[in-house]
Amino acid sequence: MSLNSVNTNMGAMIALQSLNKTNNALAAVQKQVSTGYRVADATDDGAAYAVAQRVRSDVSSLTSANQQLGNVKGLISTTVSGLNDVSTLMKDMRDVMVKLADGNTIGSQRAQYTAQYKTDLANVKSDLQDAAYNGKTLIGNITGSAGAFGNVAVVRNEAAATYGIATFGGSALYGAIKFGTTTFASATLSAAAITATGAFITALNSLGSGLNNYGAASKYVDNQITYNNDKIDSLNSGLGSLVDADLAKESAQLQSLQIRQQLGTQALSLANQAPQTLLSLFK
Repeated sequence: MSLNSVNTNMGAMIALQSLNKTNNALAAVQKQVSTGYRVADATDDGAAYAVAQRVRSDVSSLTSANQQLGNVKGLISTTVSGLNDVSTLMKDMRDVMVKLADGNTIGSQRAQYTAQYKTDLANVKSDLQDAAYNGKTLIGNITGSAGAFGNVAVVRNEAAATYGIATFGGSALYGAIKFGTTTFASATLSAAAITATGAFITALNSLGSGLNNYGAASKYVDNQITYNNDKIDSLNSGLGSLVDADLAKESAQLQSLQIRQQLGTQALSLANQAPQTLLSLFK
């Protein structure tokens, strides 16, 4: 094919092909620089993008799980606060029962200690009733010696595995220490309530077990939140290695391609002018 043809300008065709390649490469680099991603969508690298989307989903789910764990952490903390107050009250109530167990405590003195015990008991009831967080309770709504409560199962990870938290028998505790008039009137019955196997000491022991259990649950939730955060960091690090653009490298490449684009445009312009030289042959 003749290079001196007005019908087919090979130089212009080659220059145009080169310029198109440069423009395509420039568009790809500009996309990376503007988005910050080497793989911004499936058109860049379908396989890598699919993996990235799965990792992003895991990160989002772990974040959601931590929100739920934070919510139940508030519930546990509220429960522990309530039981701590009950524990302090029961210490004072036990002191009162020791005095009532003494046969020398009679008359108005016994009546005063009985009134003191009942005041503390009313405070115990209030603590058990008020130990709620965001409309939920691990203790139960105390009415007399009966109450309603349910176990809590909180989602702990991205796979929706759950961690169960048992409720404390607040109603049972309240019922066990809500003694009748006969117990307060009798030194013998008062003493029986605070023996190692008595109703009061049994309730006190169950309270100690409850505090221990919720302390362990609080530690578990804290550890799970920490682990989830560490896992999120690891997933994000891997995700960055997979899809993030090397902006320093792409910035240098961008400048190089911009220069090549300018040169390609000039080369195409010169190639398009080449047929004009043929006119000089006819002068």
